[in-house]
Amino acid sequence: MNWQTIVGTVAPWLGTALGGPLGGMAGKVISDVLLPDQPNPSEEQIEQAVMKASPADLQKLKEADQKFKIEMRKLGLDEKRLAADDRANARSREIQVGGWSNPLMAGVVILGFFGTVGYALAGGLSLGGEAGALIGTLIGYVSAKADQVVSYYFGSSAGQDRQMDRG
Repeated sequence: MNWQTIVGTVAPWLGTALGGPLGGMAGKVISDVLLPDQPNPSEEQIEQAVMKASPADLQKLKEADQKFKIEMRKLGLDEKRLAADDRANARSREIQVGGWSNPLMAGVVILGFFGTVGYALAGGLSLGGEAGALIGTLIGYVSAKADQVVSYYFGSSAGQDRQMDRG
């Protein structure tokens, strides 16, 4: 498991920010918590600090994540809006650039999903024994990728949250 996955698990707001334009800010928060005596630690030093973090350090990171979340909300950054903007930017790029790379890749992912699931259901893959866990993981992975493709082209179910909150 890499250090960014650990951060994303313990501190989801910081973990999400690491992969985007707020990565520097998130890295600063993480280093302030785990390496308070080092003003400008390298990414390798932060990685080592995360990998060697004690439960108490991880709790401090979780608390820092809550403060980070509050600060981001004060700045008007909402995770759902960020996700929607990200999708809109990707779609806008596709319109501007054109080409067949995205539709082709989407087709490969969807065909791969149906091919994998169909092959497994037809008895081509034994779901018992030690290979069962690997096969289940494979089917879960291709299913998640197919879901991303469908969400990209047809929108996500994020609107259901709002409908359920009203009801």
